[in-house]
Amino acid sequence: MKITLIGTGYVGLVTGVCLADFGNNIICVDNDKEKIDLLNKGQLPIYEPGLKEIMERNRHYKRIEFTTDIKYAVSHSEVIFITVGTPEKEDGDVDLKYVLEVAKDIASYINGYKVVVDKSTVPIGTGKKVAEIIQNILKDRKVNYKFDVVSNPEFLREGKALYDFTHPDRIVIGSESKKAIEIMKEVYRVLKLNDVPFIITNLETAEMIKYASNAFLAMKISYVNEIANLCEKVGADIQVVTSAMGKDGRISPKFLHCGPGYGGSCFPKDTKALAKIGRENNSPLTLVESTIKANQNQKLKMVEKIEKAMEKVKDKTIAILGLAFKPETNDIREAPSIVIIEELYKREAKIKAFDPQAMEEAKKKLKDLKGIIFCKDEYEAIEGADALVIITEWNQFRRLDFTKIKNLMKDNYIFDLRNIYSKEIVEKENGFRYFSVGR
Repeated sequence: MKITLIGTGYVGLVTGVCLADFGNNIICVDNDKEKIDLLNKGQLPIYEPGLKEIMERNRHYKRIEFTTDIKYAVSHSEVIFITVGTPEKEDGDVDLKYVLEVAKDIASYINGYKVVVDKSTVPIGTGKKVAEIIQNILKDRKVNYKFDVVSNPEFLREGKALYDFTHPDRIVIGSESKKAIEIMKEVYRVLKLNDVPFIITNLETAEMIKYASNAFLAMKISYVNEIANLCEKVGADIQVVTSAMGKDGRISPKFLHCGPGYGGSCFPKDTKALAKIGRENNSPLTLVESTIKANQNQKLKMVEKIEKAMEKVKDKTIAILGLAFKPETNDIREAPSIVIIEELYKREAKIKAFDPQAMEEAKKKLKDLKGIIFCKDEYEAIEGADALVIITEWNQFRRLDFTKIKNLMKDNYIFDLRNIYSKEIVEKENGFRYFSVGR
């Protein structure tokens, strides 16, 4: 099957490479020539473990190609995925300009029956907007090609996207066209053979499934973070609490890890978008609204924790380990590290930082904060520091040499915002002043 993906960002690349690995013929198109040139050289514009190797395999077997020619891509494919970005507006709404521009481009080059698939995360009702745009342009072109619009949301975790794509919990297909549904089943034929559940529904329900899922997971994280904050006040241990909670089959142990707040490209944007949809439809989602507020507060509480323990941070050197919003990605969008660094900077702390993958992205994001030192490794960041703050739980931060750290640091504060160490090891055995979350 010939399939086009328009947009070679995170979702587009992972989807295109994995569908090629399923045996489909894939055309990835983007208007960013520099990005396409990079991909045609076998290089990736994003970091995702294992993606480069699978892309190289499928380039070798000529199952995937990269181009800026959208006319060629549309005219040579029966299934066309829209995988462009849907950035957040200042009011929390979703900016659909890229999705709608792609819909216009598709309509301009349709030359036969097409299945147009919304893979990007879009507000409820977007599928019908896309269909309306395409229909109007076909009318202007005075042609009557048939097409169907399908909603097929993605549920990919950055850092584990390849596993999530090839071992999904479900495939959601939103369409009322039997023909389009059968074609989509063929696209995912490999997963169908592996007994992955297929959820067949209408456009609006498929669009809602994505938002409802992400908002629920975000709520779960914020709930645990608030329970963790209370545990600190009353002398309880959040890790024991969540371990016991997770044994309850109705709750499950997933997303019960406390920390400095969630980040990334999905949860912050999707919760705000869903909350706005609720307000616009006079059906406010108070739990989602509270989740957004709790997450913002959690990031600031981490700064308060550091400042309270140290009494003041002005002129203190603070080593930040972990800039990406989670391990195994270079994504710093809405990352807790950014808020924490900015707030410490306002309080005139001196910042040294290191992340295994997100350094370049962080340098761009924090370019206006003069004097931040970006280090080559964790120990360079720690050298001369008054405090060490672990924000992202990269594996290499789980086995730090505390004897070496003691000799490198100026003072002995350690703030473990991901609870990857025990107080027994860090404080009692190594003599540091240790602070975690919810313990």
